[in-house]
Amino acid sequence: MTGLLFTIATVVGVLLILMAAVIPKTSSLSRFELDRRKNGGEPTTDLDELRNRLYGDIVSVLRVMQAILLVIFVLVIVAALGWVVGSLIAVVVALEYGAFARLPVVQRACQKLYERYELTILRLFDKYRHITRWVKMALPKADEPHIDSKAELAHIIASSRGVLSDDEKGYLSHVITFDEQLVGEVMTPRSVVETVKKNEMLGPLVLDDLHKTGYSRFPVIDGDIDHVVGVLYLRDLLRLDTSRRHTAMAETAMSKNVFYIHQDQTLAHALAAFLKTHHHMFIVVNEFRETVGILTLEDTIEVLLGKKIIDEFDSHDDLRVVAERNPRKNNTTSSAKDV
Repeated sequence: MTGLLFTIATVVGVLLILMAAVIPKTSSLSRFELDRRKNGGEPTTDLDELRNRLYGDIVSVLRVMQAILLVIFVLVIVAALGWVVGSLIAVVVALEYGAFARLPVVQRACQKLYERYELTILRLFDKYRHITRWVKMALPKADEPHIDSKAELAHIIASSRGVLSDDEKGYLSHVITFDEQLVGEVMTPRSVVETVKKNEMLGPLVLDDLHKTGYSRFPVIDGDIDHVVGVLYLRDLLRLDTSRRHTAMAETAMSKNVFYIHQDQTLAHALAAFLKTHHHMFIVVNEFRETVGILTLEDTIEVLLGKKIIDEFDSHDDLRVVAERNPRKNNTTSSAKDV
């Protein structure tokens, strides 16, 4: 008799572990996505609907069955081995059966078996839901997914599969971080800025040199780049009558509207300023009002899109890289020493 009871207790214990190892599935689609597809007339599977609707019922029934099996196990093992030994084993099993159920080999076997008959189980629960509702428990409500940082959002975008193309991921990632980037990180450094002196005679040779640079606008300076007095637009030079001396001066052909932006301003601020002023180039200054570079609308859009805007007139892909090579040999005399 003792052997029979012990065998029954073993079988009940195994069933208890297997029951605890089963984890009912929910839809792979979020509640929002399911509702969106239904409202939009897009197809959704019956399995997704059943999983979400019956998840609480299945979990509740599983818990009730575990409780019943645990009670049966305690009663049988105590009857088989006596109060002392049986109670000790019952306590150990009650405390540790969950740990056995979480063993990978056990969980894989149980999940595979459950998935094989999942649709049948779901339909059975759906048919007799009027019965299972009597044992349905109040399950803790899952928190709605939320995002706590831009870095987390960027990670979600980068790790998404099948929803976004690589280009779309790139666009979104750059949009997220756009307002964190500073003008000084994107601007064209002053060492490679092409300028025109205000008293420069705009003859055919000068116009040809300006056209070869590939730029469409040039800061006009009064002595040095820290004194920008205007902007010369290449389009205006095409209509310039160079046969008349007074109209061939850069000072007379330039636009006197010069806009400045601080190097520590964000690109979001710069973009708003571009839209407000309807200008495509700002002079970038530091806290001492010294010119440190220029920022164009094209530079800003490139950062926003995450792609370089290269046309047939661009002689360099990245002027910041050119500036690092110091093509004009700034401060590199034979006696120069870095400290």
